[in-house]
Amino acid sequence: MMAESVATKFTSMARVPTTSPARYLGQLCKHFAHKIPATHDAESGRIEFPFGLCELATGKDVLVMCVSAIDPDSLARMEDMIGSHLTRFAFREPLEVAWTRGEA
Repeated sequence: MMAESVATKFTSMARVPTTSPARYLGQLCKHFAHKIPATHDAESGRIEFPFGLCELATGKDVLVMCVSAIDPDSLARMEDMIGSHLTRFAFREPLEVAWTRGEA
């Protein structure tokens, strides 16, 4: 479990247009909850990896995914892992996941 005190300096965000943001948020959180801490409700979610954190939120026809990590390699790993799982879950609806990096 990722400790709250661990600094996650590296961040990235993707705003993914979709007609089913709540469904994909729930699928992502439930999938990862089998192995790591993950919680969600209808509008937000949180997945705690040992090397980073993913926070999710729904909006009108959009799923917002924010990832943070302790180093650039872990951030790239988070982007790839979350993005690839989302596109796999959304096989009926081709989604475009474009990450925008920033600094916390």
